[in-house]
Parts: sequence; structure tokens; C-alpha cells
Amino acid sequence: MKQTIALVDDDRNILTSVTMTLEQEGFIVRSYTDGESALQALIARPVDLAVLDIKMPRMDGMELLQRLRARSALPVIFLTSKDEEVDELMGLRLGADDYITKPFSQRLLIERIRALLRRNETSRAEGSGAAPSGILRRGDLTLDDTKHQCLWHERDIQLTVTEFLLLKSLAARPGMVKSRDQLIDAAYGENTYVDDRTIDSHVKRVRKKFRAVDNSFNAIETLYGIGYRYKEA
Repeated sequence: MKQTIALVDDDRNILTSVTMTLEQEGFIVRSYTDGESALQALIARPVDLAVLDIKMPRMDGMELLQRLRARSALPVIFLTSKDEEVDELMGLRLGADDYITKPFSQRLLIERIRALLRRNETSRAEGSGAAPSGILRRGDLTLDDTKHQCLWHERDIQLTVTEFLLLKSLAARPGMVKSRDQLIDAAYGENTYVDDRTIDSHVKRVRKKFRAVDNSFNAIETLYGIGYRYKEA
């Protein structure tokens, strides 16, 4: 079955060229020129992945992402200009899985899309350290790969694909320190360059989500200058 990609950008030249390229690669593409129309369409007809520009009329990419995240863990890639470093970080904190800087190579975008879709499939497959059923339990934490479900004290925590894979990597080996490079490989795959600050932003986002349901959550420890680890029970 073909996978469907949503492209949201007010630059019609980008929409046209990227749509043609993705369709040649076998994807179904739905394109939108503003965030407001995209939001209504994506709610009515969900897609497998969305590529969002940050600067758009009516509703920018930040607001669109925030509204989408209130409803689902849809994989999202941001398109951002070179001078929008703050926007990149804010986008990651809001729950974007990845970002690409304009001007960008369409081949790079396709590779990132395929990688994120693979990660999405991986997060639902049985993973290392999980029980045969695909369920990983660590004290009050339960991760169900097949359902892409995260529970803390039996309360549901909505995680993005990247957040889920990061947490699973840490929880699979409690007490073991994972460097940022190791977490990048776990969440993004090998041979993908991602800045260290990207991992830090994702970890902060995960902590915030857990503390929204449990203010005392402290299972993810930071070892400054080294990385992160999941506390042993």
C-alpha cells in the first residue's frame, strides 16, 4: 500500500517540485498552501507523515504542529530557513521529529522521509529488550511497540516516533549511560547527522510530558557532558 505524505508550504514552486519528486518515488501526496486548511484536511483524512514549512499565512507551522500534536503522534518534518535556529529548537520542543534547512536537496528530503517512516514502523515492531509480545516494562513504565503506546502508572503518555524510540533505547538498559550519539543512532538510524541539541530538546519534551501526569517523574537522568540514562528500579 502506498504511503501518503502531506506537504504544507505557501511556496507553490516548492509544492509543485516536491510533489512531483515524491510521486515519482511512489508516494501519494496531498499539498496545502496554509496551515489552517491543512489542519482541517489532516483531521478529516490522516496521512502517514507531514512536511511543514514554518512561515505560512493564516496559521504558521508552529501552531499547526501544536494542534496536530494535541490529537496524534503523526511523524512531522519541519522546513526551516538558515536563520531560523530558534524556530528549529522551538519546533523540536513542540514535538517535531526532524527538520531540514532551506534551501534543501530533494534527495535529502526523500531520505529523511523514508528514514522517519521506517522509524515509525520500527517503533511498532518488537524491539530489543522487549517481551515476545512487544511489551517492555520497567517499574511504572510500559512501552508497547505494536500499539506505539506508552503508559506511566497506567496513564497514557502521547509520544512522537522519535520520543518513543529514544525512551525505549534508554529503558531497555536501565542504569546504562547512553551517549547522545548512541541515542541519535537509536532514534534516527546510523549515518544520519543530527545536532546534539536535537536530542536534548527531545529529552526535555519527554520529561515534560511525563511530569504533566506525574510531577515527581525523575526516571531519566542527565549525566552532564556524557549523556542520559534510565534509572534502575
